[in-house]
Amino acid sequence: MCGRYYVDDETSREIQKIVAELDKKLNKPKYKTGEIYPTNDVPILVAKNKSIEADILKWGFPNFKSRGAIINACSETIFEKKMFRESLVSRRCVVPASGFFEWNTNKEKIYFTPKDESIMYMAGVFNIYDSDARFVILTTGANSSISDVHNRMPLLLSNSQIESWIFDDMQTQTILNQIPYLLNRSSDFEQQTFDLF
Repeated sequence: MCGRYYVDDETSREIQKIVAELDKKLNKPKYKTGEIYPTNDVPILVAKNKSIEADILKWGFPNFKSRGAIINACSETIFEKKMFRESLVSRRCVVPASGFFEWNTNKEKIYFTPKDESIMYMAGVFNIYDSDARFVILTTGANSSISDVHNRMPLLLSNSQIESWIFDDMQTQTILNQIPYLLNRSSDFEQQTFDLF
């Protein structure tokens, strides 16, 4: 967890506002919307020139031990992991989404979205590998919204925490230890519907 997330049209419009400057600089960069899979190129928020800007990064650090990518980092142990430590100190980022997916023990897909926010912000870190910028999403212990489905969930930030997560080293440990806010959930098998397009 988190292995897939989603960017719907409304969130995409908000992201498009965020990446408007990127469009000018990079001549219409390509990024994925809809259901986001590991190794997709997607917009995230990073620190640049003492301000928060959008950039297009690939989801997942290279997995040098086997094929595939490392897409998540455990918030409780991230300081202890050599792969993530330096990124946590100097390259924190924020991943905007509409929500994320998780699968229960019956392999049924469940969609989790914020109750009170239009956009979900997930804490992340990034690094550069051979001029390829890549990020991972931090996970934490599941709250009551998801604990019956999975024991992990993304480390969620409120809109007011974006700047603190990216810039304020004194807040890093506090945010790493916080309990994420509660979420709505929906799924096809529960006979509830949600618009993905």
